[in-house]
Amino acid sequence: MREIDPRDPKGLIRESYRIDGITSGECRSIFLDWALSATGEDPKQTIQMLLVDYGSEAPDHPMTQTLTAALAEAPVAKRRGGRAARLAG
Repeated sequence: MREIDPRDPKGLIRESYRIDGITSGECRSIFLDWALSATGEDPKQTIQMLLVDYGSEAPDHPMTQTLTAALAEAPVAKRRGGRAARLAG
């Protein structure tokens, strides 16, 4: 019986590295599923540990790229308009 990794309880990240020919889009979808079910206190720290465990052996894998992108700072949201912006013109 395989021990459950608390950082990846469903084994989604681990299994993504085992799928031959997996695409970036599929990895993003898997990552979203993982993120929605993550229960750790610090997701960035968990992602860094997953990168050490899996990404170090597969630096060009789409999941490594997805996990690395998840560590990047989110862009600052900009106002996109609205009623007040339309009336101010």
